[in-house]
Amino acid sequence: MKTQISSLESSHFPVMLSEIIQFSTPNKGGVYVDCTFGGGGYSKALLKFKRVKVIGVDRDKAVESIAKKFQNKFKNRFSFYRIKFSQIDTIINYGVDTFIFDLGLSSIQLHDFKRGFSFKSKDNLDMSMGLSDLSAQEAINNLSENQLKLIIRILGEEKEASIIAKNIVKARLEKKITRVDELVKIIEKSKKRNFSAKINPSTKTFQALRIFVNKEISELLKGIVNATKLLKPGGKLLIISFHSIEDKIVKYFFSNFSKNRSKPSRYLPDSTQENLYLFENYNKKIFKPSLNEIKKNNPSRSAKLRFAIRSKDNFTYPSDLFKKFSKYLDIEALNV
Repeated sequence: MKTQISSLESSHFPVMLSEIIQFSTPNKGGVYVDCTFGGGGYSKALLKFKRVKVIGVDRDKAVESIAKKFQNKFKNRFSFYRIKFSQIDTIINYGVDTFIFDLGLSSIQLHDFKRGFSFKSKDNLDMSMGLSDLSAQEAINNLSENQLKLIIRILGEEKEASIIAKNIVKARLEKKITRVDELVKIIEKSKKRNFSAKINPSTKTFQALRIFVNKEISELLKGIVNATKLLKPGGKLLIISFHSIEDKIVKYFFSNFSKNRSKPSRYLPDSTQENLYLFENYNKKIFKPSLNEIKKNNPSRSAKLRFAIRSKDNFTYPSDLFKKFSKYLDIEALNV
């Protein structure tokens, strides 16, 4: 087991590392929070700058051995907490210079077939990133057909959610669905054949289940709000997203709570909290991996990096953010 983690650590590719270093300016020093520590790629690069202190955060027990190496090597400049990043306000009560969020799966999670994230796995349906209250297997076998349809359609943006949900329920009447390959077969039988499709037919359903099991939308909303609360004026919030729901949330948060946010028509009410400016003028440019990086690490192809700079205004809780994305929160709140 120890050898496996070591191997995965060495093959871990921190996405858009050069851009993260460029925009976060660690040469100036300061306190950095790596909210998705994973294989430690960002933390390792940041700690090369002598005046930087890094706090690593991750919900995954599998990365604790990697974090331990960092703690031994950088005793006074690195600390690690195994918590969800939505809970960062429970471990920090002072100003932070930069928060970094690399959303989605880490290579450590994807390459460990026992975790149930990979389509190639024949192990149990789990999909927990750690500190989750349920597994994908529990969700698949206990949710109603309508609940499954909503999860797959809304969290996975899967057009064929109805037939997939129907066939899942039909299959589990004969036998409990316990393994990844069993679910993959059900999805493949449910989907219309499309030989030109670039993604695996199970991609969107797996995305939906993973988001539901780990409450990823709730985590993201709470995490970025708590990070903003803890940022120093002029501090930076950098977020790498991998699917449209994540990016939609990040874009809305940065755009609608910055000083240069677009004003609505004078004939329509302004839905955003009046005069709530959490960020300086937001540069709406999206940064993407270079072709060279994509060649070396193909999963990075869908990555989008956005960042914003904290304003000097006092923090006010952005309740409108949660109202805007309430449909996702309602889905995540479904009882199993």
